[in-house]
Amino acid sequence: MNSRWLREALFGSSLARVCSTWLALMVLAALAGPALSPWDPQAINWDALDNPPSSSHWLGTDMIGRDLLTRIMLGARISLSVALIATAVSVVIGIPYGTLAGYLGGRADQLMMRIVDSLYALPFILIVILLVVVFGRSQLLLFAALGAVFWLDIARIVRGQTLRIRESDYIAAARIQGAGPTRILIRHLIPNVLGPAVVYATLTVPGVILAESFISFLGLGVQEPDTSWGVLIADGAQNMESAPWALVFPALALAATVWSLNMLGDRLRDQLDVQAARV
Repeated sequence: MNSRWLREALFGSSLARVCSTWLALMVLAALAGPALSPWDPQAINWDALDNPPSSSHWLGTDMIGRDLLTRIMLGARISLSVALIATAVSVVIGIPYGTLAGYLGGRADQLMMRIVDSLYALPFILIVILLVVVFGRSQLLLFAALGAVFWLDIARIVRGQTLRIRESDYIAAARIQGAGPTRILIRHLIPNVLGPAVVYATLTVPGVILAESFISFLGLGVQEPDTSWGVLIADGAQNMESAPWALVFPALALAATVWSLNMLGDRLRDQLDVQAARV
Protein backbone atom coordinates (compact mmCIF):
# COMPACT_ATOMS: atom_id res chain seq x y z
CA MET A 1 0.00 0.00 0.00
CA ASN A 2 1.83 3.08 -1.22
CA SER A 3 1.02 6.68 -0.34
CA ARG A 4 -0.73 7.34 -3.65
CA TRP A 5 -3.04 4.36 -3.08
CA LEU A 6 -3.89 5.62 0.40
CA ARG A 7 -4.46 9.22 -0.77
CA GLU A 8 -6.86 8.00 -3.42
CA ALA A 9 -8.82 6.03 -0.83
CA LEU A 10 -9.01 8.86 1.71
CA PHE A 11 -9.22 11.94 -0.52
CA GLY A 12 -10.11 10.66 -3.99
CA SER A 13 -13.67 11.99 -3.95
CA SER A 14 -15.68 14.75 -2.32
CA LEU A 15 -17.44 12.25 -0.07
CA ALA A 16 -14.14 10.73 1.02
CA ARG A 17 -12.74 14.17 1.84
CA VAL A 18 -15.82 14.99 3.92
CA CYS A 19 -15.50 11.73 5.86
CA SER A 20 -11.75 12.16 6.38
CA THR A 21 -12.22 15.75 7.54
CA TRP A 22 -14.94 14.75 10.00
CA LEU A 23 -12.81 11.97 11.47
CA ALA A 24 -9.81 14.29 11.75
CA LEU A 25 -11.97 16.83 13.61
CA MET A 26 -13.26 14.11 15.94
CA VAL A 27 -9.74 12.95 16.74
CA LEU A 28 -8.61 16.53 17.34
CA ALA A 29 -11.64 17.24 19.52
CA ALA A 30 -11.05 14.04 21.50
CA LEU A 31 -7.39 14.85 22.10
CA ALA A 32 -7.53 18.57 22.81
CA GLY A 33 -11.17 19.58 23.08
CA PRO A 34 -11.84 18.95 26.79
CA ALA A 35 -8.61 20.71 27.78
CA LEU A 36 -9.37 23.76 25.61
CA SER A 37 -13.01 24.05 26.66
CA PRO A 38 -13.79 26.74 29.27
CA TRP A 39 -16.17 24.27 30.93
CA ASP A 40 -15.13 21.46 33.25
CA PRO A 41 -16.78 18.27 31.88
CA GLN A 42 -17.31 16.98 35.43
CA ALA A 43 -18.42 20.23 37.11
CA ILE A 44 -22.07 20.28 38.18
CA ASN A 45 -23.87 23.59 37.65
CA TRP A 46 -27.22 23.64 39.43
CA ASP A 47 -28.08 26.97 37.78
CA ALA A 48 -27.86 25.51 34.26
CA LEU A 49 -29.85 22.29 34.43
CA ASP A 50 -31.03 21.15 30.98
CA ASN A 51 -30.32 24.53 29.38
CA PRO A 52 -30.95 24.59 25.61
CA PRO A 53 -28.18 25.52 23.15
CA SER A 54 -27.03 29.10 23.65
CA SER A 55 -24.02 31.37 23.14
CA SER A 56 -22.59 30.10 26.44
CA HIS A 57 -23.30 26.41 25.90
CA TRP A 58 -23.33 25.81 22.15
CA LEU A 59 -24.99 22.39 22.41
CA GLY A 60 -26.80 23.01 25.68
CA THR A 61 -26.28 21.30 29.03
CA ASP A 62 -27.24 17.93 30.46
CA MET A 63 -29.55 17.09 33.36
CA ILE A 64 -27.05 18.30 35.98
CA GLY A 65 -25.80 21.38 34.16
CA ARG A 66 -22.62 20.07 32.53
CA ASP A 67 -21.66 21.50 29.14
CA LEU A 68 -22.80 18.99 26.52
CA LEU A 69 -20.22 19.90 23.86
CA THR A 70 -17.38 19.29 26.30
CA ARG A 71 -18.96 16.02 27.38
CA ILE A 72 -19.30 14.90 23.76
CA MET A 73 -15.63 15.61 23.13
CA LEU A 74 -14.70 13.69 26.27
CA GLY A 75 -16.97 10.87 25.18
CA ALA A 76 -15.24 10.81 21.79
CA ARG A 77 -11.93 10.25 23.58
CA ILE A 78 -13.26 7.16 25.36
CA SER A 79 -15.26 5.73 22.45
CA LEU A 80 -12.45 6.14 19.91
CA SER A 81 -9.86 4.80 22.34
CA VAL A 82 -11.94 1.70 23.05
CA ALA A 83 -12.49 1.17 19.33
CA LEU A 84 -8.83 1.54 18.34
CA ILE A 85 -7.44 -0.59 21.17
CA ALA A 86 -10.05 -3.32 20.74
CA THR A 87 -9.40 -3.36 16.99
CA ALA A 88 -5.65 -3.62 17.63
CA VAL A 89 -6.31 -6.55 19.97
CA SER A 90 -8.44 -8.25 17.33
CA VAL A 91 -5.70 -7.77 14.72
CA VAL A 92 -3.01 -9.15 17.04
CA ILE A 93 -5.10 -12.27 17.71
CA GLY A 94 -6.82 -12.71 14.36
CA ILE A 95 -3.86 -12.42 11.98
CA PRO A 96 -1.64 -15.12 13.55
CA TYR A 97 -4.61 -17.41 14.15
CA GLY A 98 -6.00 -17.12 10.63
CA THR A 99 -2.56 -17.41 9.04
CA LEU A 100 -1.73 -20.54 11.03
CA ALA A 101 -5.07 -22.16 10.19
CA GLY A 102 -4.69 -21.44 6.48
CA TYR A 103 -1.07 -22.63 6.38
CA LEU A 104 -1.68 -25.90 8.25
CA GLY A 105 -4.78 -26.82 6.27
CA GLY A 106 -6.45 -30.20 6.59
CA ARG A 107 -7.81 -31.32 9.94
CA ALA A 108 -5.95 -28.67 11.90
CA ASP A 109 -7.57 -25.96 9.77
CA GLN A 110 -11.00 -27.52 10.18
CA LEU A 111 -10.59 -27.78 13.96
CA MET A 112 -9.39 -24.19 14.32
CA MET A 113 -12.24 -22.83 12.23
CA ARG A 114 -14.82 -24.91 14.13
CA ILE A 115 -13.56 -23.16 17.26
CA VAL A 116 -14.21 -19.83 15.53
CA ASP A 117 -17.70 -20.99 14.51
CA SER A 118 -18.42 -22.03 18.10
CA LEU A 119 -17.39 -18.61 19.41
CA TYR A 120 -19.59 -16.99 16.76
CA ALA A 121 -22.55 -18.89 18.20
CA LEU A 122 -22.12 -17.34 21.65
CA PRO A 123 -24.23 -14.20 22.21
CA PHE A 124 -21.88 -11.24 22.44
CA ILE A 125 -23.78 -9.48 25.22
CA LEU A 126 -23.77 -12.71 27.27
CA ILE A 127 -19.97 -12.79 27.12
CA VAL A 128 -19.79 -9.19 28.32
CA ILE A 129 -22.25 -9.78 31.16
CA LEU A 130 -20.31 -12.84 32.34
CA LEU A 131 -17.03 -10.94 32.29
CA VAL A 132 -18.54 -8.03 34.21
CA VAL A 133 -20.03 -10.37 36.83
CA VAL A 134 -16.77 -12.29 37.29
CA PHE A 135 -14.19 -9.50 37.03
CA GLY A 136 -16.16 -6.31 37.69
CA ARG A 137 -16.47 -3.20 35.52
CA SER A 138 -13.36 -1.63 34.03
CA GLN A 139 -12.28 -0.12 30.74
CA LEU A 140 -9.53 -2.72 30.39
CA LEU A 141 -12.16 -5.42 30.65
CA LEU A 142 -14.17 -3.67 27.94
CA PHE A 143 -11.11 -3.61 25.66
CA ALA A 144 -10.55 -7.31 26.25
CA ALA A 145 -14.19 -8.27 25.73
CA LEU A 146 -14.54 -6.37 22.47
CA GLY A 147 -11.17 -7.51 21.13
CA ALA A 148 -11.90 -11.12 22.07
CA VAL A 149 -15.02 -11.08 19.89
CA PHE A 150 -14.08 -8.98 16.87
CA TRP A 151 -10.93 -10.99 16.03
CA LEU A 152 -13.14 -13.74 14.59
CA ASP A 153 -13.92 -11.84 11.38
CA ILE A 154 -10.28 -10.93 10.79
CA ALA A 155 -9.21 -14.55 11.38
CA ARG A 156 -11.63 -15.71 8.68
CA ILE A 157 -10.41 -13.14 6.19
CA VAL A 158 -6.73 -13.86 6.86
CA ARG A 159 -7.31 -17.61 6.56
CA GLY A 160 -8.85 -17.10 3.12
CA GLN A 161 -5.89 -14.97 2.01
CA THR A 162 -3.43 -17.55 3.34
CA LEU A 163 -5.15 -20.41 1.51
CA ARG A 164 -4.77 -18.41 -1.69
CA ILE A 165 -1.06 -17.66 -1.38
CA ARG A 166 0.36 -20.67 0.49
CA GLU A 167 0.97 -22.55 -2.77
CA SER A 168 2.66 -19.57 -4.44
CA ASP A 169 6.05 -19.98 -6.09
CA TYR A 170 7.91 -17.95 -3.46
CA ILE A 171 6.49 -20.15 -0.69
CA ALA A 172 7.60 -23.26 -2.59
CA ALA A 173 11.04 -21.69 -3.09
CA ALA A 174 11.31 -21.00 0.64
CA ARG A 175 10.51 -24.63 1.40
CA ILE A 176 13.13 -25.82 -1.08
CA GLN A 177 15.72 -23.58 0.60
CA GLY A 178 14.98 -25.30 3.90
CA ALA A 179 12.76 -22.72 5.58
CA GLY A 180 10.68 -24.21 8.37
CA PRO A 181 7.01 -23.50 9.08
CA THR A 182 7.79 -20.76 11.62
CA ARG A 183 10.06 -18.89 9.21
CA ILE A 184 7.55 -19.21 6.38
CA LEU A 185 4.77 -17.88 8.61
CA ILE A 186 6.77 -14.93 9.96
CA ARG A 187 8.81 -13.95 6.90
CA HIS A 188 6.46 -14.73 4.03
CA LEU A 189 2.82 -15.35 4.91
CA ILE A 190 2.03 -12.80 7.62
CA PRO A 191 3.65 -9.85 5.75
CA ASN A 192 1.62 -10.71 2.64
CA VAL A 193 -1.72 -10.94 4.44
CA LEU A 194 -1.06 -7.96 6.71
CA GLY A 195 -2.17 -5.33 4.17
CA PRO A 196 -5.61 -6.83 3.43
CA ALA A 197 -6.11 -7.63 7.12
CA VAL A 198 -5.41 -4.04 8.19
CA VAL A 199 -7.74 -2.71 5.51
CA TYR A 200 -10.55 -4.98 6.64
CA ALA A 201 -9.79 -4.06 10.24
CA THR A 202 -10.87 -0.50 9.41
CA LEU A 203 -14.35 -1.93 8.93
CA THR A 204 -14.12 -3.35 12.46
CA VAL A 205 -13.67 0.06 14.09
CA PRO A 206 -17.25 1.31 13.54
CA GLY A 207 -18.59 -2.03 14.73
CA VAL A 208 -16.58 -1.73 17.94
CA ILE A 209 -17.80 1.84 18.49
CA LEU A 210 -21.42 0.71 18.13
CA ALA A 211 -20.83 -2.27 20.42
CA GLU A 212 -19.22 -0.10 23.10
CA SER A 213 -22.05 2.42 22.86
CA PHE A 214 -24.63 -0.35 23.21
CA ILE A 215 -22.83 -1.85 26.22
CA SER A 216 -22.52 1.57 27.88
CA PHE A 217 -26.15 2.33 27.05
CA LEU A 218 -27.08 -0.78 29.06
CA GLY A 219 -24.93 0.41 31.95
CA LEU A 220 -22.31 -2.33 31.60
CA GLY A 221 -19.53 -0.30 30.04
CA VAL A 222 -17.97 3.07 30.85
CA GLN A 223 -19.04 4.48 34.20
CA GLU A 224 -19.02 7.95 35.76
CA PRO A 225 -17.02 10.14 36.11
CA ASP A 226 -15.83 8.95 32.67
CA THR A 227 -18.24 9.07 29.78
CA SER A 228 -18.66 7.80 26.24
CA TRP A 229 -21.16 8.42 23.48
CA GLY A 230 -23.20 5.44 24.66
CA VAL A 231 -23.40 6.86 28.18
CA LEU A 232 -24.42 10.28 26.85
CA ILE A 233 -27.12 8.74 24.66
CA ALA A 234 -28.44 6.73 27.62
CA ASP A 235 -28.54 9.86 29.78
CA GLY A 236 -30.21 11.85 27.02
CA ALA A 237 -32.85 9.17 26.49
CA GLN A 238 -33.96 9.51 30.11
CA ASN A 239 -34.76 13.18 29.61
CA MET A 240 -35.53 13.38 25.89
CA GLU A 241 -38.94 15.04 26.24
CA SER A 242 -37.74 18.06 28.20
CA ALA A 243 -34.18 18.25 26.79
CA PRO A 244 -34.08 16.55 23.35
CA TRP A 245 -30.70 18.13 22.52
CA ALA A 246 -29.05 15.95 25.17
CA LEU A 247 -29.97 12.91 23.06
CA VAL A 248 -29.80 14.34 19.54
CA PHE A 249 -26.27 15.76 19.55
CA PRO A 250 -24.45 12.70 20.99
CA ALA A 251 -26.46 10.46 18.66
CA LEU A 252 -25.51 12.62 15.66
CA ALA A 253 -21.82 12.53 16.64
CA LEU A 254 -21.95 8.75 16.91
CA ALA A 255 -23.89 8.28 13.67
CA ALA A 256 -21.65 10.63 11.65
CA THR A 257 -18.47 8.99 12.94
CA VAL A 258 -19.66 5.43 12.30
CA TRP A 259 -20.92 6.38 8.84
CA SER A 260 -17.62 8.07 7.96
CA LEU A 261 -15.60 5.07 9.11
CA ASN A 262 -17.80 2.72 7.11
CA MET A 263 -17.49 4.83 3.97
CA LEU A 264 -13.69 5.06 4.21
CA GLY A 265 -13.43 1.38 5.06
CA ASP A 266 -15.41 0.52 1.93
CA ARG A 267 -13.17 2.75 -0.17
CA LEU A 268 -10.04 1.14 1.26
CA ARG A 269 -11.44 -2.29 0.48
CA ASP A 270 -12.37 -1.24 -3.07
CA GLN A 271 -8.90 0.18 -3.64
CA LEU A 272 -7.40 -3.05 -2.35
CA ASP A 273 -9.48 -5.02 -4.85
CA VAL A 274 -8.32 -2.70 -7.66
CA GLN A 275 -4.67 -3.20 -6.68
CA ALA A 276 -5.15 -6.96 -6.53
CA ALA A 277 -6.75 -6.97 -9.99
CA ARG A 278 -3.83 -5.03 -11.44
CA VAL A 279 -1.39 -7.56 -10.01
